[in-house]
Amino acid sequence: MMVNLLLNSSLFPSISPLTNYSSHAQHLLRTHTKAKTQTRTRTKPNCLTVMMVAAKTDVQKEDIVIVGAGIAGLATALSLHRLGVGSVVLEQAESLRTGGTSLTLFKNGWRVLDAMGVGNELRPQFLEIQGMVIKTEDGRELRSFKFKDEDESQEVRAVERRILLETLAKQLPQNSIKFSSKLSKIERMEGGETLLELVDGTKLSAKIVIGCDGIRSPIAKWMGFSEPKYVGHCAFRGLGSYPNGQPYEPKVNYLYGRGIRAGYVPVSPTKVYWFVCFNSSSPGPKITDPTILKQEARELIKNWPTELLDIIDLTPDTTIIKTPLVDRWLWPTTTPAASSGGVVVVGDAWHPMTPNLGQGACCALEDAVVLAKKLAPAVQSGETTSVEHAFKSYGDTRWERVFPLTARANLVGNLLQWENPLVCDVRNNVLIPKVVRLGPLLEHTNFDCEAL
Repeated sequence: MMVNLLLNSSLFPSISPLTNYSSHAQHLLRTHTKAKTQTRTRTKPNCLTVMMVAAKTDVQKEDIVIVGAGIAGLATALSLHRLGVGSVVLEQAESLRTGGTSLTLFKNGWRVLDAMGVGNELRPQFLEIQGMVIKTEDGRELRSFKFKDEDESQEVRAVERRILLETLAKQLPQNSIKFSSKLSKIERMEGGETLLELVDGTKLSAKIVIGCDGIRSPIAKWMGFSEPKYVGHCAFRGLGSYPNGQPYEPKVNYLYGRGIRAGYVPVSPTKVYWFVCFNSSSPGPKITDPTILKQEARELIKNWPTELLDIIDLTPDTTIIKTPLVDRWLWPTTTPAASSGGVVVVGDAWHPMTPNLGQGACCALEDAVVLAKKLAPAVQSGETTSVEHAFKSYGDTRWERVFPLTARANLVGNLLQWENPLVCDVRNNVLIPKVVRLGPLLEHTNFDCEAL
């Protein structure tokens, strides 16, 4: 099993800076819901309360409210929209959150985007990755693979998060996304509806609430989920910029050291994503100064091949981040269900996983389309029990998929962060060059998805 897990370490992108909005995204920005005159304050998740309250009259009535306008939230809203079901998306930020680097989509992610009708709009903007090369920290090549040799149907592209979010958002009806809408309180109402109160005092009563509010999800915490667990390593990530064209072939480049691994992959003709992952007993202090982040990342790999150092040097300040890697294992007997009454969680809010398989975004997209297909007919039937059955079916179906992937991603990361010199020598001289096969490592990217 260790051999089969070893290679699949796509510590891949997550976010990208805001530059140009599409015209529709700009419209969304101009028409976002503005806070009332009181000053908005940051509200900690533990301020959320659960209680039974009588129905109130000074609230906005909504059928479906999605909390969070990230990948999971926008994909869920679009999937429901394609099936004739409307929703309102609440986003706490003042605009689409498009800072950071990028993310990687394998064929399962592209099949979902095709089902939503946006795959062909995205493909021309990003390079198709042909394969991968694995090297030691001194640049010695250990092995190379071509994705199509193992699976002719495989499709791998690194995608800028900014562009993906804007593409999903502009497919939604105007004013679907309500910005500056940070959740302050959630309450169970008599009759089964859920009351959402925002920090600006706005109150919404929803028949269905879909929590797509990320790794530190207040919705998930309200439902009884534990905080995601730190796995023992952190990652620097960035997006190198080459206005006159980047020089690299369309393949993933991995470099393995002792307790440190790094890599880079072209995203587009002018962008290259990179990462440096390192062991750390604690997440350490939060650092946002890009100069310090670059210095720390460079120091970790100062004697490694120069091309990686060059990419870091060409990374704009707005695209470099440092994050602790976390996950949550959905143990079948101790973890809460994916839904509670009319509330359900999707993506990182439910199953945060480490990026070692490159499946975080792909699984969020899968969640969205599976939930929409089960929920849409239940909503259209108008029966509460049908919605609850749809939620349970979604949870059961997706648990079988995401629990093994979360565990596998964790194990892959731990194996690839080995520090013992003897173990690293065996990895570099025996396992990778002579034993590892790529085919079995891509089986988890198989996912059937019909058009919505």
